[in-house]
Amino acid sequence: MKFRNYLFISAIGLFIAGCGGDDKKPAANNNAVAKPALMQPFRFHKAIEVSPGQTYDIVSWGRGSTATGAFAILHSDSSKMQYNTTTGDLDGTITDVYNADMDVDGNPEILIQSKGKDTVNYAKIYAFEFNNNNANKLDFPRLTNSQKKGYRGNDNFYIKEGKLIREFPIYDGNDAAAKPTGAKRQLEYSLRSNDFTVKQLSKDSTSTKADQAAVKQEVNQSEQKQTVSKSKKRRQAETRRRRRRNRN
Repeated sequence: MKFRNYLFISAIGLFIAGCGGDDKKPAANNNAVAKPALMQPFRFHKAIEVSPGQTYDIVSWGRGSTATGAFAILHSDSSKMQYNTTTGDLDGTITDVYNADMDVDGNPEILIQSKGKDTVNYAKIYAFEFNNNNANKLDFPRLTNSQKKGYRGNDNFYIKEGKLIREFPIYDGNDAAAKPTGAKRQLEYSLRSNDFTVKQLSKDSTSTKADQAAVKQEVNQSEQKQTVSKSKKRRQAETRRRRRRNRN
């Protein structure tokens, strides 16, 4: 059996499992709607309808580990009765999925956010742009050295005015002993010609306390050098004046 057919059948099984065959009546006075449980080996499911008849179902699955697995984007074009699958390896667990048209070209982007963990709770973005039934994988930029200063993960992503916004708390170091400074770093991602660009929005949160202390120390050292230099010049001037008086 082809993998695509297996995945499609599994997805149907997921839906059936979500609907459930349990005839138990809901508890009285319970107005909360329980989220359907996913059938193993699935871990995550979210459906995004970008336009009437155009739906993307994002699922992740894997047995034996929660730190790794795979994801699939199931594209259903019900108007043309066409169905396509895009798959990839997954690092960590999916926390959310976003839909946008960041480059305003009429083709939707699907952005999958996952959270992994080594020494920090880091985030990854798997990005795809869809043109009809063609999926184009986009390279999401890694944090630069300056952007990673004080980074310990716990990222928050959201779409604002067609841009992807990323923010995370800043720590006074990058090791396990680092403490939060109370500041946040905020980055804005744009897309042009299928290439991401990023700029930092936050201006008062660009450095950690350790960076600020280092700058303050440099300023103090510079002021001390200037004070010593002025004192030395005054002593030299006084010595020259005494010499002139002695000659006279």
